[in-house]
Amino acid sequence: MSTKKKLETFHISTYGCQMNLADSSTIASSLTTRGYRRVADENEADIIVLNTCSVREKAEDRVFGRLGEIFKHKKRKPHLKIAVVGCMAQRLADGLKEKAPHVDYILGTDRQFELPDVLEGREGTHEVMTAFGHENIDAIQPVKENEHSGFVTISRGCDNFCTYCIVPYVRGREQSHSADHVVEAVNKMVNEGAAEVTLLGQNVNSYRHEGTDFPGLLQRVAGETGVRRIRYMTSHPKDLSRRLVDVMAEEPKLTPHVHLPLQSGSDRVLRQMGRVYSYDHYRKIIDYIRDRLPYVSITTDLIVGFPSETLDEYEMTLKAVREIRFDSAFMFRYSVRPGTTAAKYEDDVPEAEKIERLNKLIKIQQDIAFERNQREVGRVALSLVEGLSRRSKEYARARTDGNKTVLFKTHRPPVGSIIPVKISSADAFTLHGEPVEEN
Repeated sequence: MSTKKKLETFHISTYGCQMNLADSSTIASSLTTRGYRRVADENEADIIVLNTCSVREKAEDRVFGRLGEIFKHKKRKPHLKIAVVGCMAQRLADGLKEKAPHVDYILGTDRQFELPDVLEGREGTHEVMTAFGHENIDAIQPVKENEHSGFVTISRGCDNFCTYCIVPYVRGREQSHSADHVVEAVNKMVNEGAAEVTLLGQNVNSYRHEGTDFPGLLQRVAGETGVRRIRYMTSHPKDLSRRLVDVMAEEPKLTPHVHLPLQSGSDRVLRQMGRVYSYDHYRKIIDYIRDRLPYVSITTDLIVGFPSETLDEYEMTLKAVREIRFDSAFMFRYSVRPGTTAAKYEDDVPEAEKIERLNKLIKIQQDIAFERNQREVGRVALSLVEGLSRRSKEYARARTDGNKTVLFKTHRPPVGSIIPVKISSADAFTLHGEPVEEN
């Protein structure tokens, strides 16, 4: 008679982007469907899943740190199973097993959804699986991440091969879900109570399936589902069309927020990054967006200290930030990612210089963000109530149509509702306001 303990509970920790959050929700659903029970406390779990990111070295270091902590836990609980899935599993594969031999399963970005089969030892499964290729990409069913909103992945992988980016190597070449699949997924989430969905892709603008492009997909989702609010990310400047902006201007369900990574204000550095657009091209897109949309929030990604970036080229990025005046930005100093084209370049900007450049950029952008948020004061913003503020239980936290956090005083927030909130004050990061009666 076997004394092996049955695996019954699981805990998932997610690192990285919204795509990883969406994948974790799908993994959790597949495990739950097979009879496993999700627990919030990993100490109660028989299976611990780490869904990982490889975009930056720091993200991988965090996972290795967690694996060290979990190893101590496993020594006290020998039946515990550890699964590392996603981008880091894809990049390191067997190398991860060598660095952390106590990891039981390593499943890459295309194989992570087979975790239930692997746990149960189904025929054809292995402890390390990183081969790309789904016979039917639409078999991957998205799941809501909370009661009022959800992520729907419209495409997987990336064909851009920016020289600094590991994503095409860990997520494979781009594949688009069918438009029918996306519409059905959104309708399913709406039927389960979602008021808002975010359509996800490494480059949503290059979406295409059997004649349907991204603007056409947005029109179908808006017209054929009952969702109240639609977001999308991430965009690539080389593929963002005027037609997409026109659809945003014409369709009220589409939120007036565009996340459009610039990365650098220098054309030479952009070419070194493999970004395939110029700063002038980027500016023309921004000008058209602001011309067509009376209100719009524009956010971006920026990298400083890229190999061979001169001080003058860095100043071009600062100039671009001052000219465009982004609502907010994700800002990073360059770090080498093994396996990328840029890893072959000489990393010749000293680390201290990278940090100094980044800190100056952050200060300039924070000042601009403060100024941009002052225009919100007096505006009534339709806001999705997400819950209580993390800092004070007296305030509710909501997300405006422009993807900004707004706090308002209440003890009973109408979570999941989209309500009008009049903005009364703002700092660089947060808006404050009061709910108002709808006309």
